[in-house]
Amino acid sequence: MDRIGRIHSLETFGTVDGPGIRFVVFMQGCPLRCQFCHNPDTWDATKGMEYTSRSLMDEIKRYKSYMIFSKGGVTFTGGEPLLQSEFILEVSKMCKQQGISVAIDTSGYVWNSKVKEVLDYTDLVLLDIKNYDPRVYEEVTGVSLNPTLKFLDYLKEKNIETWVRYVLVPNLTDNLESVVGLSKHLDNFPNVSKIELLPFHKMGEYKWQELGLEYKLSNTKEPDKDLIQKVKEILESNGKKVSVST
Repeated sequence: MDRIGRIHSLETFGTVDGPGIRFVVFMQGCPLRCQFCHNPDTWDATKGMEYTSRSLMDEIKRYKSYMIFSKGGVTFTGGEPLLQSEFILEVSKMCKQQGISVAIDTSGYVWNSKVKEVLDYTDLVLLDIKNYDPRVYEEVTGVSLNPTLKFLDYLKEKNIETWVRYVLVPNLTDNLESVVGLSKHLDNFPNVSKIELLPFHKMGEYKWQELGLEYKLSNTKEPDKDLIQKVKEILESNGKKVSVST
């Protein structure tokens, strides 16, 4: 079936959303309202450009040689890509037929039978864990942490390779006791092969202003090197590989 998906934008030579050169699909729609979101223009599920699964796959195939050569692939991100799980499932099946690797960048909040099917065709999950303290997580995102932890349990059960992403925001997600808790929790997940530490930046602030939204982090500074190093060492303390985004 040629399903319709709503897409915010496409990036044809992405290098930060998984290994190798990536064809990155920014899907429209998100149930979270993260204070540090740099793509609030993806929240509204009724916006974006309409693609059929076949028309998107036609775009993807144009870059197949680059992805195969670099051991890259396609990454579905957003927004929250799993809001459109039926569309992603159809495209993922076509990607696998072409020998193209599939990654999903998700908060792990959306869960249903179609999401399970998508994960059957997924080689890598980039799981965004905004904080390990349930109260802070809800303050940051507006939703509960529990679905994300259950999602992580399922990834372990299915032995799906996972990179955990953690955005470090001064005075918001820099609660070190929570970082320690997250590090210890991830020690129980051998499928988590990497933790990506993402220092906060305000490059998306202008989008909030354009949308008439209140940006609560206007006065928040980027984390300094000492804080980044301290959090990195905590996350490394249980033997996980940790990278710091620049």
